[in-house]
Amino acid sequence: MGLEISSTVRHKLATKHSVTEIEIIECFSSRELNKKFLTDDREDNQTNPPTLWFIGETDSGRILKVVFIYNQERFIIKTSYEANENEKRIYAKHA
Repeated sequence: MGLEISSTVRHKLATKHSVTEIEIIECFSSRELNKKFLTDDREDNQTNPPTLWFIGETDSGRILKVVFIYNQERFIIKTSYEANENEKRIYAKHA
């Protein structure tokens, strides 16, 4: 898996959300393969290629929302943080 995290995003993950690259990898690894990635279709977040997201669990049990762009076999991380109840509900219903 090609994972790309810019230095700006890496700094935000560490200082604002206390999320590490290892935790993001754990979320991808533990993701249920029968569940799909969801598209962030909010007008302010539309990108080309589209912004995708999913809810995953780290090895220590943290439930994170991982937001990324998939481009040419690379997952470009935009952000990741502890998922709120509404995000968990949306993912459970639509994934």
